Amino acid sequence: MPNDAYRDAGVDIAAGEAVVDGIREAVESTRRPEVLAGLGGFGGLFALGHYRDPVLVSGTDGVGTKLLLAEALGAHKTIGIDLVAMCVNDVAVAGAEPLFFLDYFATGKLRAEVAIEVVGGIAEGCRQSGCALIGGETAEMPGMYPAGRYDLAGFSVGVVERAHLLTGGEITTGDVLVGLASSGPHSNGYSLIRKVVGGLDLNDNHGLPRPLGEILLQPTRIYVKEMLELKGVARGFVHITGGGFLENIPRILPAGLGAQINLGSWEVPPVFPWLAARGGLSSRDLYRTFNMGIGMVVVVAKEDVSKVRGGVPIGVVVKDDMESVALS
Repeated sequence: MPNDAYRDAGVDIAAGEAVVDGIREAVESTRRPEVLAGLGGFGGLFALGHYRDPVLVSGTDGVGTKLLLAEALGAHKTIGIDLVAMCVNDVAVAGAEPLFFLDYFATGKLRAEVAIEVVGGIAEGCRQSGCALIGGETAEMPGMYPAGRYDLAGFSVGVVERAHLLTGGEITTGDVLVGLASSGPHSNGYSLIRKVVGGLDLNDNHGLPRPLGEILLQPTRIYVKEMLELKGVARGFVHITGGGFLENIPRILPAGLGAQINLGSWEVPPVFPWLAARGGLSSRDLYRTFNMGIGMVVVVAKEDVSKVRGGVPIGVVVKDDMESVALS
């Protein structure tokens, strides 16, 4: 076999081709009728379709240091769901339907079997949210990442008719905040989580209902379908991500309004009080970092609370010149 200078420099083109072959079926499983080209082109093609006055909504995010737990446990099949969730949930907050998704997978040394598992999870997230995986990039960069490490980024584009765009402008005093349960910590606060759990055996329960690693790797819940069903009902959505309750809820409230959150109105998953006890975390630490069991908040008029299937009323919109969130 002739020498391969690029491979000798640390980049294996054959491994990249193996990844493309290995993900082809998963990518195809996300296809929508609007997709105009298959895997392997220089750009993904998507026909926008028939809209009167469309507004495109875009979102990008990553998974953060949750990746380090996936790597430590050798569990890569669901981390791609997290990647999709963090993007499409944000896009749907505007009332938009996510249309397509692209991913970026970067590593120092490409392990085809790991990349295929990760992209399989991305495809699953796309199926859950109804969007098409129309492209991506696998970058092998020797010297950029330590051995065994990789990073992920995702990009999603959705569409909403301008008349149905949700900005929070219609929210008013007396509206109710209805919480949709999270599946766990989702993909936020993992630098703090890793500090708290450092040195522990992630395969042990440590007094929790399931092994700690399994709980912490539970993929982020995708709320897109429930959110789209609330078109014409929801006055606003809040994706509880980094910044928790205290920083995310004010982002949707008009000037002069705040939120009163009734603690105890929903069930907090045991992992959060466990983290608080082990890490000596204050209530402010918890509600400014984690979702505390509520991954999406729907703001509705009082008479529409029952229309939010599976939701729990957790608070109300109040007058507040500071546009703050009060926990009581």
